[in-house]
Amino acid sequence: MGLFQRPVVRLVGDRGILVEYGDAINPEINRKVRAMGMALRERPLDGVVEVIPTYRSLLILYHPGQTDPGRLQGELLELEKELDRIRIPEPKIVEIPVCYGGELGPDIDFVAQTHGLTVDEVIRIHSEPLYQIYMIGFTPGFPFLGGLPDILATPRLETPRTRVPAGSVGIANNQTGVYPIESPGGWRLIGRTPLTLFDPQRKAPFLYEAGDLIQFKPISREEYDRIRVDQEVS
Repeated sequence: MGLFQRPVVRLVGDRGILVEYGDAINPEINRKVRAMGMALRERPLDGVVEVIPTYRSLLILYHPGQTDPGRLQGELLELEKELDRIRIPEPKIVEIPVCYGGELGPDIDFVAQTHGLTVDEVIRIHSEPLYQIYMIGFTPGFPFLGGLPDILATPRLETPRTRVPAGSVGIANNQTGVYPIESPGGWRLIGRTPLTLFDPQRKAPFLYEAGDLIQFKPISREEYDRIRVDQEVS
């Protein structure tokens, strides 16, 4: 399980195909997805309108008057043979300070109790790994991260919140991530970062991209407030 011998292609409406390269959250599968995405940017296929990478697949939207699923599948298989020439950039490590618990992380007690841990243990375990960004989506800049320790895997809320503050760090099943903007959401909130993760006015609107590594750094509430003020001043 996890790795397919050859991609599985599924129709998505009348102008899209979903090309699945595996059936699990796996670094090698995601690496292939990213390599294929880069290859398609370097050598666009006739009729392709947009290419959207996910954890384990590519969603390809096309113009039905210019190409069709059968033709695209053949072209993708040919392109796959050339992946050895694709050089994926080395990931950068992005440190994200997080103030855990309290009003900024209202679900951290639930996470701790669910797994028989203390809050301090949850903070330590959550902030130890380097998390790979598998994909960005849901809202602008939302990073879906792999590598959450199994001991912290916690079900989503039964009823999602209508408003989750920007910067909130959450857990949903075996995933963790950060809400860059205020939005509805059902993840268990364990902390919040003072950083502005998405700003359309910046030259680089996002602080990271798919393939980068996230390192969470625990900070105090005083440090959180100071960083917030410094950002507003700058």
